[in-house]
Amino acid sequence: MKKYKENTFNVIDQQQSILQPWQDPRVLSRYRTRKLKNSLFKIFPIVSLLAILYPLLDILYMFAYKGVQVISFTRLTGLTSGYVGLANEIVGTFFLIALSSAIVIPMGVSGGIYMAEFSRKSKYTEMVHFVIDILAGVPSIVLGYAGYLLLVLYLGCGFSALAGAITLSVLMLPYIIRTTELSLNRVPTSIREAATALGCTKTTMINRLTLRFALPGILTGILLAISIAFGETAALLFTTGASDYMPTGALCNSQVGYLTYAIFQFSPFQSPFASANNLAYLAAFLLIIIVLSINIIARIGLRRLSKI
Repeated sequence: MKKYKENTFNVIDQQQSILQPWQDPRVLSRYRTRKLKNSLFKIFPIVSLLAILYPLLDILYMFAYKGVQVISFTRLTGLTSGYVGLANEIVGTFFLIALSSAIVIPMGVSGGIYMAEFSRKSKYTEMVHFVIDILAGVPSIVLGYAGYLLLVLYLGCGFSALAGAITLSVLMLPYIIRTTELSLNRVPTSIREAATALGCTKTTMINRLTLRFALPGILTGILLAISIAFGETAALLFTTGASDYMPTGALCNSQVGYLTYAIFQFSPFQSPFASANNLAYLAAFLLIIIVLSINIIARIGLRRLSKI
């Protein structure tokens, strides 16, 4: 009887060892190893993210802290002549952005509409995509030097708002064309087919249907391109020059001030004067606020208007 019970217990133990393989020491060891590797691979992205965000947040905090400290009505309304304020730089920046936007937005949106609606999957579109991808990767200082040779010297515009605006337009053009094309391509084909079946012409379909559906994406691309243009310095140094006074409104042979020039010229590395350094911190703070506001509007505000 005892032998029978022992044999029975041995059979049960064998069955349990077969039914519960995770109790095997080798399986447990491999499980612990995989769990450790999984934990390490979870920690590694977090550490990498913190390593990237810490210097960025530190810079943003420094400019925000020092910018808030030096902000005042006098510095917002005075001229940079004598390190008084940034009024001419603020007005000049918005003047350049408005002029470049007036040049590039019709061109970029029209080009995106043509490639998405009239020339889809053609050799011409492929060639334009290739040129746009190259243009988007060209450093802004190269565009600035090309603008200096072509606009300032060859065409005789001199250092002016027009030369700077055209250079910024070339910089912004790839982003507007691509976002316009991608936004229109997201519109379902069934909408186009239904409009054609109802007798709509191509122009009517684009104006009344596809553009309305793609409008949030197009506006997002425009705002992002504008935010990129706000932060440009090198392209404007070669084409716009600099000025300590308010823009005169002349397009040629009239230099214009802008905020990024104030950061470049009045930083502690360029100027030993505390009053000039304060203007640099304030200019950086204003640019951060402007660009951050544009990105928030582009990513959150316009997303609610999306219908596709």
